[in-house]
Amino acid sequence: MRRTVFNEDHEAFRETLRAFIEAEVVPVYDEWFAAGQAPRDFYYKLGDLGIFGISVPEEFGGAGLDTHKFEAVLYEETARAGVQFGGSGVHVLLALPYIKMLATDEQKKRYLPKFVTGEEMWAIAMTEPGTGSDLAGMKTTAKLSEDGTHYVLNGAKTFITGGVHANRVIVCARTAAPREDDRRFGISLFAVDTKSEGYSIGRKLDKLGLKTSDTAELAFVDVKVPVEDLLGEENKGFYYLGHNLASERWGIAFGAYAQAKAAVRFAKQYVQERTVFGKPVAHFQNTKFELAACQAEVDAAEAVADRALEALDAGELTPAEAASAKLFCTEVAHRVIDRCLQLHGGYGYMNEYPIARLYADNRVNRIYGGTSEIMKTIIAKDMGL
Repeated sequence: MRRTVFNEDHEAFRETLRAFIEAEVVPVYDEWFAAGQAPRDFYYKLGDLGIFGISVPEEFGGAGLDTHKFEAVLYEETARAGVQFGGSGVHVLLALPYIKMLATDEQKKRYLPKFVTGEEMWAIAMTEPGTGSDLAGMKTTAKLSEDGTHYVLNGAKTFITGGVHANRVIVCARTAAPREDDRRFGISLFAVDTKSEGYSIGRKLDKLGLKTSDTAELAFVDVKVPVEDLLGEENKGFYYLGHNLASERWGIAFGAYAQAKAAVRFAKQYVQERTVFGKPVAHFQNTKFELAACQAEVDAAEAVADRALEALDAGELTPAEAASAKLFCTEVAHRVIDRCLQLHGGYGYMNEYPIARLYADNRVNRIYGGTSEIMKTIIAKDMGL
């Protein structure tokens, strides 16, 4: 079936991006992998390439394109090459929607030009030790000062992707106690400058996968956050978080589909080159059947991911549809990547092969952005169950 989701502009971007990856990322990716993060200077290169400004309004230095299709191309091309762009995905996929939705004109003038160039990298801090998916249970507080000029931020966050290199972090904190009838009330969002006194980065966490993205623990001790850095209205943070979850879950779904597609590519190439018992592994019927089954699953995931992409761009992707896409695509990717690794034999377990890294990178897709179990709960509720 002919794919219709991309046009000539997207394919031209794909060619540019593929050449960039081959020249700037692939030759040094092993060094990034060993270091546990991409170098900070790399983000300036992404800024120069225009990656960060695709959907930023032109008046702030961006291209002003109201679409996620270029992000989708990026997912496909990084997966195809077996690489990651460090923690930059959070910068665009997670942080930018909040800036565009909540920032005042004055804030946009301060934030977005440096966002586009990579001079200021952004992250978002929601999860806390001990709370996991229960965001309403967060303990971090932000209390307004007596003179009303700033908030005083205290607390801790964990699993913050991009947290080491970030210059600003959207921190979720309690500005009021929860109501008896609404635990979600009282959370606010702040664009916190990471150079602020009392702001500190704890451990850079040693993850199973996504080795080149810096993930950290953060701590706040009497951090003064100017009132000018409150995003949106006080106490409405949970609503804002829920509003952007659909786009976040689409991103995870599409990224997972792209990883599954890449896994089939890696496995196909390997079995055609690897010889066993005097003939290529690809000649065995089991190999053909396994890859054929994987390809069928990838085709289905592609259709689901593309449909969700079109709905997202049209502003019609519902929370339940996003949950369904995430659940399906991440579960497909899990199965496909595992089977493709199996076709590599012992070499599939070696990190020098992209399938091994992909196997580890993929595992978190069924956890972050809401676990598969949470997705099932959302879908079931939408079904009236």
